[in-house]
Amino acid sequence: MSNKVYHVSIDGCDSWEGTRQRPLRTISRAARLAQPGDTVTVHEGEYREWVKPEQGGLSDSCRIVYQAAPGERVVNKGSETVSGWEPLGEQVWKVTIPNCIFGNFNPYHETLGGDWFLYPDCGTLHRGEVYVNGRSLYEAGSLEEVRNPHPRTQCPYPIWWQEFKRPIPNRDQTLYQWYCETNEEYTTIYANFQGTDPNCAQTEINVRPCCFYPEKEGLNYITVRGFEMAHAATAWAPPTGNQTGMTGPHWGKGWIIENNILHDSKCCAISIGRDGRFGDNLFTNTRRKSGHRYQSEAVFRALQMGWSRESVGSHIIRNNEIYNCGQCGIVGHLGCVFSEISGNHIHHIAMKQEFFGHEIAGIKLHAAIDVSIHRNNIHDCTLGTWLDWEAQGARVSKNLYYNNERDLMVEVTHGPCLVDNNIFASGYNLENAAQGGAYINNLFTGIIHRYSVTDRATPYHFPHSTQIAGYSCVLGGDDRLYNNVFTAKPSGNPKHTSGTVSYDGAPDSGDLFCKNIREERDRCGDGDFDLYLRCPQPAFIDHNCYFNGARHFDKELHPFMGTLDPGILISEADDGTYLEWNVEKELVKIPATRCSTESLGVVRIPDASYEAPDGGPVSLDTDYFDLPRQYGCPVGPIADIQPGFNRIRVWNKGKL
Repeated sequence: MSNKVYHVSIDGCDSWEGTRQRPLRTISRAARLAQPGDTVTVHEGEYREWVKPEQGGLSDSCRIVYQAAPGERVVNKGSETVSGWEPLGEQVWKVTIPNCIFGNFNPYHETLGGDWFLYPDCGTLHRGEVYVNGRSLYEAGSLEEVRNPHPRTQCPYPIWWQEFKRPIPNRDQTLYQWYCETNEEYTTIYANFQGTDPNCAQTEINVRPCCFYPEKEGLNYITVRGFEMAHAATAWAPPTGNQTGMTGPHWGKGWIIENNILHDSKCCAISIGRDGRFGDNLFTNTRRKSGHRYQSEAVFRALQMGWSRESVGSHIIRNNEIYNCGQCGIVGHLGCVFSEISGNHIHHIAMKQEFFGHEIAGIKLHAAIDVSIHRNNIHDCTLGTWLDWEAQGARVSKNLYYNNERDLMVEVTHGPCLVDNNIFASGYNLENAAQGGAYINNLFTGIIHRYSVTDRATPYHFPHSTQIAGYSCVLGGDDRLYNNVFTAKPSGNPKHTSGTVSYDGAPDSGDLFCKNIREERDRCGDGDFDLYLRCPQPAFIDHNCYFNGARHFDKELHPFMGTLDPGILISEADDGTYLEWNVEKELVKIPATRCSTESLGVVRIPDASYEAPDGGPVSLDTDYFDLPRQYGCPVGPIADIQPGFNRIRVWNKGKL
């Protein structure tokens, strides 16, 4: 095993040895030299290169580590500075760039699109971007629009989302627009900088698709630590496509991505997803089958090609700040299995709203088998976290969500999926299009939307494995909800509720559910699958608290109906983020139910228990702050909540 340390500096030379006294000039040169056990230390400065590691580590104890020198700011950008802008009058400028600057990838020729990409649908939005003094401009549809800019209208979101989408932030920024034209030799960019002289400012354009991302798949045990990365011309990354990011493992195992600042990726900052070997946007490119079919086939292709705990996943993504990305902060399908995502500050994802599709979130994962998402601060996102397909064994725990258009969505998965000790403080907290979830000790301050999905069968797995045990549609229910605090959010949509009232009519035990199935068969005669469509799955609900008109499940034995407005508010301050809460005196007297693997039972479809990723038992005996829950602790995410007004710091600024 090698134990060399290679140093990189903007004052170095790639023909030198890479010592501290004679450092290399580029990270890419160090990446060609680094062997398992080596460390690449990069010193302060701005680097503009796509680093493509050629070797991986051998094990968790024999890694290749890429790190910024302690205390030094190291910035790697996928952009280049551009000068020589010519004024055309009316605040419009023009620059013509030889295409040789782009190599074999020109982001002003490549457009965004692919499976589940909805708007704009005419193939006019490019992967390139223009920045002035760190601000990204909006792409215009024509040169005339650059000459006469106007505030952009919002993306035409689906009707069901119209009630919750917010106005485009910083609408004056939409007046900063650019337009491009390309031919075989040159790319011409026109831009309206609203009175700023681009030749006297820091004006940059996207050039590279990634910042730190291997071209070859299967490089394992690499650590990426302490960098700032920005301005990658990343592609739209659906679960049926080649999912790339500004950084990520490209179908590797055991990466650690920590303590980085990642921002302004056209689509995704970190990808822990699949590559194109399992099919690449085949629905969009062929239209022969639905995207759902191609996604199902991708899962089976992955299994044939060795998708397992031993070959991929088990990544750690922690303590990063991720913001201003167009699609996702973290994206993944298949390659995300058995990973841990913790301590990250993810914000302002897809809030520029230049484009829209069904794969947008702060964290968007398919097949999040045994993935742990905990202690993250996720706010100002179009959707905070979206777990889609096969979130079996996933746990969402002790996170802070606020000011998102939606906080959490769990879709077409069969459980067990554990959601505990979170603060959901946006207007729309949970979209539950799944079954077999356990929601324990959370604070919900808004809307919950729950529904079944009977037209898309999705896989479930043997516990703690990628091997498929079966397929099923989502019938809704088989959920556990204990010790949560609900407040109501007014909504004109009758499908949107606050509390647990949407479970009304469901049986409250597995035995009663089976009895209903037998009685339905006796009543209607022979039957099989249709019996389960007609008989609601059970709901296990008790010891929840309801305020401001939030309503409880009709069979809940011990609901607490509050009489005071808790006035819950999330506020940001110089030293962190605070939860403000007027706590009714009786609330702190309600002892929470102690929940564990044993008490939560077995989910019906996968026949699996709520367990730790290693198969061991889970006991929910700590709160949002990891404080122990003593006997008699109150419900909700905070064990030591006090009667009266509470102002509690729930995120420390500078946590990185």
